Amino acid sequence: MSTKAKRVLEILFFLGIMGLTLYAIFYKQNPMQILGALRQMKPVYGLFAFLLGIAFVSLEGTMIWFLLHGLHGKSGLFQCIGYSFIGFFYSGITPSATGGQPMQLYYMQKDGNRASDSTVVLMTVALIYKLVLVLVGAGILLGWSAPLHEHLGKYYYLFLIGIGLNTLLVLLIWAVMICPGVIRRLMQGVEHLLVRLGIWKADAHRMDSIEGFIQSYQNAVDFLRENPLKIGIVVLLTFVQRSTLFVLTYMIYLGFGLHGAAPMTVILLQASVYIAVDMLPIPGAQGITELMYQAVFSGVFTGGWLLPSMLVSRAENFYLLLIISMVIAIVSWRNGKRKKKVYAS
Repeated sequence: MSTKAKRVLEILFFLGIMGLTLYAIFYKQNPMQILGALRQMKPVYGLFAFLLGIAFVSLEGTMIWFLLHGLHGKSGLFQCIGYSFIGFFYSGITPSATGGQPMQLYYMQKDGNRASDSTVVLMTVALIYKLVLVLVGAGILLGWSAPLHEHLGKYYYLFLIGIGLNTLLVLLIWAVMICPGVIRRLMQGVEHLLVRLGIWKADAHRMDSIEGFIQSYQNAVDFLRENPLKIGIVVLLTFVQRSTLFVLTYMIYLGFGLHGAAPMTVILLQASVYIAVDMLPIPGAQGITELMYQAVFSGVFTGGWLLPSMLVSRAENFYLLLIISMVIAIVSWRNGKRKKKVYAS
């Protein structure tokens, strides 16, 4: 299947899930009543929430620039922020956010950055992102377990699964760091077993991909060891970046003129939702995020504010950012084609 055909299928899959999600949300709802509630949102809080969403994506770009600059990369700060928006778009429309990093790497190389440096930077940012999610989740679980269980209800176990999957990924990376040879042999054994069972077809290039995966993480880990101060700064920035989306929901709470819920309660609940759906193989975690939001925040956004708050929250932290990211991705693609024509002539 060609790359173009694959992209079309991914977009169609994304739109299909979005359509089902919207149908489930608005089924048997009064659109005029919802619109009336949305109009009561105080614009200043809506704007601040939007800026927090922009900050979320831009901070990732800032981290990419900070690390790439340390490796003498050629891209400036705004170019790196552009890579972050491009990654957000492709991550948002592909299952398990698998499309983001390859497209970021593609544009980073096109702008003259070395593939090895770009890979190390992206893998380092991804590694720290997962580590921070695990630390935040563990902190919530240890210090706020009883209220969390009460608010999450049946989704409490999805939160535990989210922490578990992220922890397994961090442990895998740690294992690659300590003993890459053992991990290589283990993955080779699993690949051979799946081929013998007929689950996978024999593929000579698969082990090359596995080797590339291990080497990429090993390079990232070596970079971590050699630059502890830079990594400490990136860890701090990642905490701030993650927090922007958690605080965003509280801004919406204030925007509707609500009071009674403690700021930390709203922030921790939003963090819990984010952690629970982070590793799910659904583009943009659509559907499950909305379902979980309505269940978790039913005791916070009371008096008919639950659905309006969810619509604003998802618009501010995902859909509007996805539209902006799509525009940036299209502009970058067109600029790339224009440069090709100039060089060809």
